[in-house]
Amino acid sequence: MAAISLRKIEETAPALVSLYKTAGVSLAKHGLDGLRAAVYLVVDYSGSMKPYYKDGSVQALADRVLSLSAHLDDDGTVPVVFFSTDVDAVTDIALADHRGRIERIVSGLGHMGKTSYHLAMDAVIDHYLDSGSTAPALVVFQTDGGPINKLAAEKYLCKAARLPLFWQFIGFGDPNSKQFDYLRKLDELAVPKKRVIDNAGFFHAGENPTKVSDADLYDRLVGEFPTWLAAARVQGITGEV
Repeated sequence: MAAISLRKIEETAPALVSLYKTAGVSLAKHGLDGLRAAVYLVVDYSGSMKPYYKDGSVQALADRVLSLSAHLDDDGTVPVVFFSTDVDAVTDIALADHRGRIERIVSGLGHMGKTSYHLAMDAVIDHYLDSGSTAPALVVFQTDGGPINKLAAEKYLCKAARLPLFWQFIGFGDPNSKQFDYLRKLDELAVPKKRVIDNAGFFHAGENPTKVSDADLYDRLVGEFPTWLAAARVQGITGEV
C-alpha cells in the first residue's frame, strides 16, 4: 500500500495523479510496492543549467520525484538541495504547493556557479542523520556535468556507502559529452576495495529530459534500488522496513 493514498493526491495535488499512478506501476514492477523510504532530490544550479530551468525540465523532474515519494513516504514533502560551487539552498517541495515551486525557489538564489558535488552530498548526509531515520533513502541527484573536485565527490560517495543512502545520478545534456565519463566511473567504483557496497547508479536523460516518458524515467530511477536494498540489508546497513 502506498504511503499516501490516491484520494489524498486527488485532493492535494490533482495535477500529479497521472505521475503518481505511473510511479506506482514502476514500484510494483520492481518489487518495491509497500516499501517505506525517504526520498531526496539534489539539483544542479550551475550556469550551464540555465536552459533546463527556463524550459521547465527541473520543475518536471521535481514533480516526478515528488509523485514517486508519495508512495514511499507519508509526509508529502521531498527535501531538495540546490548546488553549484557551493550549496545554494536546502529546502523542500510539497504536494500542496508543487506548482511553480522550483521557479519560486530559484528566484531567491544568487549567482549560478560551477559544479561541485561533494558539498551537496554532505548536505544530504547531514539532513538524513539529523532526521534520526534508519529507513533507506533514495537520493535522486541531477547534474549536467562532472564535478570540479572529482576526488572529493568519490570520497563522499565511498564514506556514504555505510549509510542507508542510495545515490541515483541522472544526467541532463549531450549523452556523448566527456562531462559524464566521471559519473560512469563513479557508478562502477570497486566493491569492497573502494566502498563497502555499490551505493550508486547513473543514467542519462538526454538533452530533452522531459521527452523521456514517465514510465521509462521511473523504471530508471528505481531500477537499481532493489539490488542495493537487498545488499544493504545483508550488510546490516539498513533493516527491514
